[in-house]
Amino acid sequence: MSYLWVILSLLSAFSLATSDALAKKAVKENNEYLVAWFRLVFTLPLLIVIWIFIPIPKLDGDFYKAFLIALPIEIITIVLYIKALKLSPLSLTLPFLALTPVFLIFISYFILGERVSLIGGAGIFLIAAGSYLLNIGEVKKGIFEPFKAIKKEKGSILMICVALLYSITASLGKMAIEHSSPLFFGITYFIALNIVFMPIGLLMGKGDLKRFVNERKYRSLILPGLFYSIMVITHMTAMKLTKVAYMISVKRTSLLIGVIYGYLLFREEDIKGRMLGALLMFTGFVIVVNAR
Repeated sequence: MSYLWVILSLLSAFSLATSDALAKKAVKENNEYLVAWFRLVFTLPLLIVIWIFIPIPKLDGDFYKAFLIALPIEIITIVLYIKALKLSPLSLTLPFLALTPVFLIFISYFILGERVSLIGGAGIFLIAAGSYLLNIGEVKKGIFEPFKAIKKEKGSILMICVALLYSITASLGKMAIEHSSPLFFGITYFIALNIVFMPIGLLMGKGDLKRFVNERKYRSLILPGLFYSIMVITHMTAMKLTKVAYMISVKRTSLLIGVIYGYLLFREEDIKGRMLGALLMFTGFVIVVNAR
């Protein structure tokens, strides 16, 4: 069995977690829409350089259908994600991202016809449970507090929608990859994402744009953008090599890496309390990488 997809998925997880950690300070000090947009902008240099050297594959109707359906959903997902983080505490919103791999068990079957084995499904649920527990370390009222808060926290509902939409865009992305190539789709998709998100970033961040540019705040997003572009490359390549539910489950280890970054860079507490979540994720990881 080839484990190349596992290595690429872990590299994708590491790149995403590093990008998020480096962008965390920028989000606190600047308009969140400008931060999201400029991080996308700084993915372009590396992606465009690679684009020059890759062949253009033969494209068909399925590629264009998947591409054009996924793109607006991706934009909606980014906006909902930003709104969710703004409306509600992180500890009551981020845990719901753990639902994406679970949704993918069903969504990838309907869109791609991919069947997850019983053992693989068990691994996915363990990773989802572990990533959920990682993000509730600060919740003192119990592990079900995020679910109890759904009625009063709009951000929680939005993040559940984000998790569902991510499962749809991931499946559509796999379809586009199968009808083109991983690098061609990933690069053209993110170029298009930059173009479409630009007016949203300008509109929602127009009050802070002048200061953001004049004070060169955007510089803090160069490295996050670079790591995000690496995430795109490794993500798309790994998707070609395995079932989308497995790949996204392994990529969710970015949450575990994020906890480590939180402790090392921001001295966030309760890392010991998150060990159960880490153990569940590792157990699920071992099961998924050996599943068929």
